[in-house]
Amino acid sequence: MTVNLLGLDQEGLKAFCADLGEKPYRARQLLRWIHQVGVDDFAAMTDVSKALRTRLQDCARIVAPSVIRDTTAGDDTRKWLLDVGTGNAIETVFIPEENRGTLCISSQAGCALECSFCSTGAQGFNRNLSTEEIIGQLWWANRCLGRGVSADRPISNVVMMGMGEPLANFDNVVAALQIMLDDLAYGLSRRRVTVSTAGLVPGIDRLRDACPVALAVSLHAPNDGLRDRLVPINRKYPIKELLAACVRYIDQAPRNYIMFEYVMLGGVNDSVGQARELAALVKDVPCKLNLIPFNSFPGSSYVRSAPDVIARFRDVLLQAGLVATIRKTRGDDIEAACGQLAGQVQDRTKRRQRRDEEELTR
Repeated sequence: MTVNLLGLDQEGLKAFCADLGEKPYRARQLLRWIHQVGVDDFAAMTDVSKALRTRLQDCARIVAPSVIRDTTAGDDTRKWLLDVGTGNAIETVFIPEENRGTLCISSQAGCALECSFCSTGAQGFNRNLSTEEIIGQLWWANRCLGRGVSADRPISNVVMMGMGEPLANFDNVVAALQIMLDDLAYGLSRRRVTVSTAGLVPGIDRLRDACPVALAVSLHAPNDGLRDRLVPINRKYPIKELLAACVRYIDQAPRNYIMFEYVMLGGVNDSVGQARELAALVKDVPCKLNLIPFNSFPGSSYVRSAPDVIARFRDVLLQAGLVATIRKTRGDDIEAACGQLAGQVQDRTKRRQRRDEEELTR
């Protein structure tokens, strides 16, 4: 059985090369060819010995998820639907801006956390993505967009904000992060790689110790009662525990703040009183607040807060001395915006089936 080298970090490649009787420097060569240059053909690795290239053809491969569909929005946001097998497909989004390019990567086929305002959660859950499936999204996007020289790369930032809860797939996500950060691979700084979580407190603590990159937390409510409804994992890890974990994380974080994400749901979490409650809640946590206008998806009962309501909510936070911004919606015309990623998920949890049955009995 051949090994997919795309999913091996530098230490993994060293172990692989050692098994072949090769010296450690071969691992560094392979890492550079695979991730910096972006090749999937061993014959193209011109500084690798011909004998090793021949052996690699027999025992290894470099394979990323294949593209089912490639779609570009009116604002040049680009979305790929990628096949990960057994009827499942994930979505990856590239968001170009004047001074940077951000790639939004998925970590699971579906999601088990069932946040009520998120299209991915409505699809149910099938499985965790492997390391090669996670890093393969970055590898493919770099290749598709044109890698460029290091000073002019198309992808300058990576956010783990696609389908799935990254910290529920901890080991594979961290292995992928290590490859992203390796100077012989993508050479991204910890400040330019962000993991977003719905609030898995043990995972936040583990990430702090294992690979402290920038952290974003899906907060979305100023109190436990509302957050229990919007983000059900809050029933297990309530806000007080979550904020304490955020404070602990900052000790090792590459940034001196946590990014709190807050989706703006009309008539649900967007009142002036809730803005004041939110300001009081996070005042002792070094943070920035990112207000996200809700992006609709089929079957959702939520509506986006009106622009003036969002602006008023932000102003209350600013007046309280917090840093708060309103996220510009990108890619919503191709369902590539925040909360809209769905892909194709063969739901092993039967969540969708149960919801449909409940609707029929109402």
